[in-house]
Amino acid sequence: MAYPSFYDPATRRALADRLAGLTADRPAQWGSMNAPKMVLHLLESLKMATGELRPRTRNLPLTFLTRPLFIHHLGWPKGAPTAPELLAGVPTSFAADVEALRQRILTLPEPGAHDSVPPHPAFGPMTKHDWAVLIFRHIDHHLTQFGC
Repeated sequence: MAYPSFYDPATRRALADRLAGLTADRPAQWGSMNAPKMVLHLLESLKMATGELRPRTRNLPLTFLTRPLFIHHLGWPKGAPTAPELLAGVPTSFAADVEALRQRILTLPEPGAHDSVPPHPAFGPMTKHDWAVLIFRHIDHHLTQFGC
């Protein structure tokens, strides 16, 4: 299955629009995160995608083989552990945090043709296309987790 690129403007708008259905008390369909923690988690993960946040590297075997499988082909695991750095966001108010996420989704800079992109802490070196698919799938996964 080919997944949309996060950097496509229509894809960004569709993801941002899905946030409208999210409330602080909306229950998760799986996992242990609540909606406010999920919003902060997504904000931190977008910082990781731009290199603003650099989580500790996880030395996983054969990342060059597993990266394309996990990013582009396999189903997204429900309830999988995440890097502690991606759970360290400091809440303001739920409405402000959701708006910050919405703005970040709409305005996250797309890397240029000659820009380098940061490595992923589990998958290692990534291409711009890898990040575009991973960002989309990650946000989609968590919005689906909360029925949005």
